[in-house]
Amino acid sequence: QWGFIAVRPAEIFLFPVILLLSLLGCIMGTLLTPPDDVETLKNFYRRVRPWGFWKPIHKLVAAEHPDLMANRDLPRDMFNVAVGIVWQVGLTATGIYIVIRDYDSLTWAGGIVLATSWILKRNWYDKLVDYPTDLISEQNI
Repeated sequence: QWGFIAVRPAEIFLFPVILLLSLLGCIMGTLLTPPDDVETLKNFYRRVRPWGFWKPIHKLVAAEHPDLMANRDLPRDMFNVAVGIVWQVGLTATGIYIVIRDYDSLTWAGGIVLATSWILKRNWYDKLVDYPTDLISEQNI
């Protein structure tokens, strides 16, 4: 009556394997390919000012531009990332609730999207900086 039941893991349990293989591919791609040109990295750093492991490039750029200011907004950026994750989940849920016609949940998801959009507008978008403008030597070029 039950027939043959094959013991097969659900596809969801393959996620850690896929994650590990992807991580391994990223690390191998980083270590087995030549590094980017230093001028490209310096130009990127001047325009974006990423936080993280950029101290060697920061020192090179600061040698050319002593008035260079590093990005000190890590706490605010991490907060915005967390809000952005909630925003993205709210957007996805909004579409799902429209399709399944769950209007009570749609109202909540829409409210979350509006609230997180307002937070991101005030705490991220309004505070975007065009970093090269703070380099006096570049303004005179």
